[in-house]
Amino acid sequence: MALRIHDSVVRGELDNRVKGVVKGQIWLEGIPDPILLDLTGNACADLAGCLLTFVNPQQRVPHPHLNSLQPLQRGSVGDLTASRKVRVFDIPLEDALEWCRRGEKPPEHMANCLYLEWFSEANGRVVVESTDYELTLSASEWQLAPEDEAQRAKQASAGLTEFMGRLSEAIERHRRGQKDPESEWDEYDYERFFKECDARTDKYGELLDKYGDSEEAQDKIAEEMGWSRDEEEDATPGTSVEEINAICEAAVNEPEPEPAPEREGIDWIRTKSGRLHHPLQHRCYETAVRYQQLASELGLDKSADADLERFLFELLCTAAKLAGALDAYTRRDVVRDDAFTVAALKRALARLHQSQCGLEALAPRKVLPEAMLADARQELFGIREGILRLMDEFRGRA
Repeated sequence: MALRIHDSVVRGELDNRVKGVVKGQIWLEGIPDPILLDLTGNACADLAGCLLTFVNPQQRVPHPHLNSLQPLQRGSVGDLTASRKVRVFDIPLEDALEWCRRGEKPPEHMANCLYLEWFSEANGRVVVESTDYELTLSASEWQLAPEDEAQRAKQASAGLTEFMGRLSEAIERHRRGQKDPESEWDEYDYERFFKECDARTDKYGELLDKYGDSEEAQDKIAEEMGWSRDEEEDATPGTSVEEINAICEAAVNEPEPEPAPEREGIDWIRTKSGRLHHPLQHRCYETAVRYQQLASELGLDKSADADLERFLFELLCTAAKLAGALDAYTRRDVVRDDAFTVAALKRALARLHQSQCGLEALAPRKVLPEAMLADARQELFGIREGILRLMDEFRGRA
């Protein structure tokens, strides 16, 4: 996905006074020296020929992946403008979300948005987008002629096309060597399949982020993804919104299948809410929630500490991956390929290892009390042992 750094920006400047070149520097929260921009191309008409300076008056939040951002950003420009039109809520975000939950439309207005996009040789697509920055713009030293604007749009499109090409290459790389779906797959076949799915999701997410979700945007996205919207529409004629809602309601109201009694505590447990979950998945989820609460009680802000966020977020992701791998086994009538389960458990294990890395990075800084740190280590190790045991078990059955 695009590296969006607007919440981490302290201040910056963008200089397009030399035609065909964009220079700049951006200071980021938690990093003493600014990142430097050395880009080819021109800004949009409102910034072309100008020096733009900007300041972020909002509270800054260090981006969890700022360490991956190269200090010198060489590449090409995308869209650089201070007049992108966006909808902005007139009330705080929390209140606006509450209005939406009630089925009401919160008050909003159209506003100009600073949108800085470039394609870095080292980091891919990088975006700064905000309606909150304080902007200062110099007089323009040159103007975009019609042919310049055409060239600018062409170059911005070429940058996006090249970036999309890299994502497409990732999809093709994982597709190569895939077995016929009708053949028997092993865990490695499923791993390649999962990676291809991840690559497709990344590409779709980038396109949605770039173009939005309008009807016109969906046509562009479908073309980039290689989908035929006409074929999709022809394949499902006559399916109304009411019919879809009825199907969804029936699925929600369908009683949950009863589990096999003899597998209680092995394949399933029933939580206090009455839901069925695999014991290891439930343990991981409860552990993640408990440490989220403990961090909050200690007054720790995970958004301001990349290691703490990594520990907590990746642990919650582990629980989600375990649900995908194991919760089907709570059903008496489950039919699941054990090789698929092993591959899915590997993905859960990878996220758990990321959580453990975040925890160990916290240790020398003494962010967590010693007792909490020791307890967390033991708990994560226990979950890891549980995943490895299940992988061995399912491998033996595959």
